[in-house]
Amino acid sequence: MENLRSQNHHQGVAKEGVKFAPDMANTNRRALSDIKNIIGGPHQHLAVSKRGLSGKPAAAVNTNKDQPGIVGHRPVTRKFAATLASQPAAAHLAPIGSERQKRNADTAFHTPEDMETTKMADDIPLPMMSEMDEAMNTELKEIEMEDIEEEAPDIDSCDAGNSLAVVDYVDEIYRFYRRTEGSSCVPTDYMSTQTDINEKMRGILIDWLIEVHYKLELLEETLFLTVNIIDRFLALENVVRKKLQLVGVTAMLLACKYEEVSVPVVEDLILICDRAYTRADILEMERRIVNTLNFNMSVPTPYCFMRRFLKAAQAEKKQSFPSATGQLELLSFFMIELSLVEYEMLKFRPSMLAAAAIYTAQCTISGFRSWNKCCELHTKYSEEQLMDCSRMMVELHQRADHGKLTAVNRKYSTFRYGCAAKSEPAAFLLDERA
Repeated sequence: MENLRSQNHHQGVAKEGVKFAPDMANTNRRALSDIKNIIGGPHQHLAVSKRGLSGKPAAAVNTNKDQPGIVGHRPVTRKFAATLASQPAAAHLAPIGSERQKRNADTAFHTPEDMETTKMADDIPLPMMSEMDEAMNTELKEIEMEDIEEEAPDIDSCDAGNSLAVVDYVDEIYRFYRRTEGSSCVPTDYMSTQTDINEKMRGILIDWLIEVHYKLELLEETLFLTVNIIDRFLALENVVRKKLQLVGVTAMLLACKYEEVSVPVVEDLILICDRAYTRADILEMERRIVNTLNFNMSVPTPYCFMRRFLKAAQAEKKQSFPSATGQLELLSFFMIELSLVEYEMLKFRPSMLAAAAIYTAQCTISGFRSWNKCCELHTKYSEEQLMDCSRMMVELHQRADHGKLTAVNRKYSTFRYGCAAKSEPAAFLLDERA
């Protein structure tokens, strides 16, 4: 009776274990050994076969039943497995203890064809040492030429204590700008896809937005982003003439939301447009623009490069001509804002527009060509590369106060902007072309 009770008791314990087994299987916990295998730790110490030469080799014994892919201490890679599969079973499982087996092993790995190939390889003459040295030296010189790049002068040491200057990784930021500036560019002939507007209407719109930007006292980067949003949207969407001003004012609203601390209210923009549009019109256009551009407002505009390039251009002048630095900055922005209005200037990349504006401003101030090594290394543009863009800016400067699009000229003719527009254009750059 006691034996029967004891047997029932043990069966009850087993049943209870079976009862809780499904609950335990539903959990996501794993055994500690499995976790070690996942993270790359050793599963367990493998037993080592101490059998003599007459027995099976230790490397062929799989002591880990849970991991059939492991043979001894040597993992079975694809190459190793293929080698095992290509050999007869006796070639890698039979003990090598007798002379006959040794001879079999030798012939298994060295066939007559292999011996003939080895003999032929020995007959091939080796290259002369002088030729080898010459080839090596040529290769090293090519590697050195690729690695050697003239280092640009340090222009950030003065801002080492300024956390906003991010001196530690400012170079990486501008390398990223150079790689991604193509995303902010548009086809130079995108107006040909528009059916109701043309490049002259675009110029009128941007000229008006420059005046609105000036009266609202917005940040400079807001203006550049506004123009970029307009061009990218018009390159993708067909817009009728009566909606073009709506596109411009909505693009400025989006740029303000991205750049400004205090954003103009929609009602102010409605008044600026002389109530030509309603609040619903502006909000609907806003949704249309951001969806067309996939909400991508983070693009490098010419303003991003202007600040960096101006810092490189002013590095030498701050010591000897401190008053010239402010004049150079105002004149450079005057040149590049003239380029914003001109549809033809879209063929130049933002970084080139910024570098050419600074170069043209330097030539305008000095009266001769002025482009030092520091500017060239930081902008990555030589004087010859900037010449076409710079000459076009000189032509824009010459006719800035003529015609109907004079918002930029009137803006930079004020004392607030140092009367930069009244400076004499660098016409000698055009004379050199003739």
